[in-house]
Amino acid sequence: MIRIDAATVLVQWAAGGWLFLWVTTRRRQVGLGYGWLQRIVFLTMAAGSLVAAFATTPTWTRELTTMVFVAVGLLALVVSVVRRSAGVRGQRGEVEKRSVRVAEMTGIDRDAQRFDSDAAEFPPTLDLIAAVVGMVAVLFGGISAGDPVLLSVSRALVGALFLGAVSDAMLLGHWYLVQPGLARGPIHELVRWTGILWLPETIVMLWPTGMVSVLNGNIDDGYNGILGWYWVASVVTTIGLVIVTRAALKERAYSAVMAATGLMYLAILSGFGQDIVARVLLA
Repeated sequence: MIRIDAATVLVQWAAGGWLFLWVTTRRRQVGLGYGWLQRIVFLTMAAGSLVAAFATTPTWTRELTTMVFVAVGLLALVVSVVRRSAGVRGQRGEVEKRSVRVAEMTGIDRDAQRFDSDAAEFPPTLDLIAAVVGMVAVLFGGISAGDPVLLSVSRALVGALFLGAVSDAMLLGHWYLVQPGLARGPIHELVRWTGILWLPETIVMLWPTGMVSVLNGNIDDGYNGILGWYWVASVVTTIGLVIVTRAALKERAYSAVMAATGLMYLAILSGFGQDIVARVLLA
């Protein structure tokens, strides 16, 4: 039997979210404030994982690795704050271009945000290192969850990636309100990854003993099969929302990004049902 516990779920979400934070920060387009927001959110989740673990029965390999994850994540946050004067290369260029356009159209020298082009930028590699350490903690969580180990580890790692991608896509959508003029490439990438990861997420939940056993009644969900069909609805709804979101982002109007953000809100709810509901039923 594969167990599920809050500590593993929280470190999953934190590690997967941090990995897709790196997917975004490596582009050097999104402002540093987005990274600060994400790191604080995922550090809180990782810390919550430790609290949940020590409140029950700790798995020392997972907990020790989670502590390293938190330490590296804190380092990344501190470095990004210390080097804030440099901004990021893509944001600096966009601010400069907008300032020139405003001056040309109005004759007013706009008081734009200033960056120190000589200062060292935040290195996105720190986000990657934190994410890799977090995924190792998820690996240990999967190993300790029970047998069969391969299936347990697969569900833990794929679930981390899936939940991380869909969460980051929603959070990034809000950042377009803070950073007008940001290109759509970063959010396109996260939505695309959510769609790609939907398939392995579905497969690992169908992998025997999987959700087929719930749907055919071999595993009793306690609600006459309703929760099994709720999972099916979550699976279909998630991929449907991803498809509609990608279509929305093709529209030129700025409001399309806000529509995409709202759709990804819904995708988080259905994605959570796709992952967590299945794992609870199969536990």
